[in-house]
Amino acid sequence: MLDALFATRLGKAITLLTISAMPVVELRAAIPIGAAQGLPFWETFLMCILGNMLPIPFVILFTQRVFGYLKQTKLFHRPACWLENHVMKKAPTLYKYHILGLVILVAIPLPGTGAWTGAILSALLGMRMKRSLPAILLGVIIAATVVAGMSYGFIQAISLFAPGV
Repeated sequence: MLDALFATRLGKAITLLTISAMPVVELRAAIPIGAAQGLPFWETFLMCILGNMLPIPFVILFTQRVFGYLKQTKLFHRPACWLENHVMKKAPTLYKYHILGLVILVAIPLPGTGAWTGAILSALLGMRMKRSLPAILLGVIIAATVVAGMSYGFIQAISLFAPGV
């Protein structure tokens, strides 16, 4: 029964939303999967941006509380400290370029960057959500454009953004 659902267009869209919302892989993995499944460019592009952004407000809101709690436990103290230190290594980019640094950090489609990293870092640095959320969204759109260009072909991607080119 689930096989039949995931073979449908709705099932494929749910798959893209789910993969895009996952830390580490985010839309960097979901867009090539959508392209491989033969989904239309715009459907994949929009679903992956939506899926990538869905958890971000919650990550920003709850990161400090979750990290505080995890660092108090014996089992998760070391992994939480490692993750916090790993993310904070990206802080100089934010200090140097401010909001533009957050956009750049999220936009670079490489491991260790992305919306989750940007959201965790902005939360740990105490950035306000009304400033960090639009910056993260812009970075996600840029990353989606780059990954979609590699997955669907840059000429096709450009022609969809600017018809007649």
